Amino acid sequence: MSGENNLQTLLATMQPSLDPTTYVFLTTNQPLHTLPLSTLEPQLLVKEDEGTTIVTTKSLANSHGFTESTFPCKKITLTIHSSLEAVGLIAAISNRLKDHGISANVVSGYFHDHIYVPGTRAEDAMRVLGEFAGEGSN
Repeated sequence: MSGENNLQTLLATMQPSLDPTTYVFLTTNQPLHTLPLSTLEPQLLVKEDEGTTIVTTKSLANSHGFTESTFPCKKITLTIHSSLEAVGLIAAISNRLKDHGISANVVSGYFHDHIYVPGTRAEDAMRVLGEFAGEGSN
């Protein structure tokens, strides 16, 4: 199951889906083995020299005592199974969102690409991505 590689197909059939949950980014220097990952339910973990970045829901971050978080956002999932070797999809999407002044933090999972956009701009991002996908199907 390698996923789709063709950029035009990816753009035309990406089918963005908006998760209504509010997510936040936070960081900690706690060792991973001490974090309550099963109840914190991270969407994303990134280990960096300065600390570990965690993306989780705002409510779970707060309930676990992480009061300092940033970037309240919504997650848009591109429901097409894109290949991890596909070329240009993230660039095309990022550029289109940039053209509309929407920041995008993108992560690729094994099956799908996920775009974290400011919560206040989520509907705008969905409209832009929907229009973009519509262009590819003509």
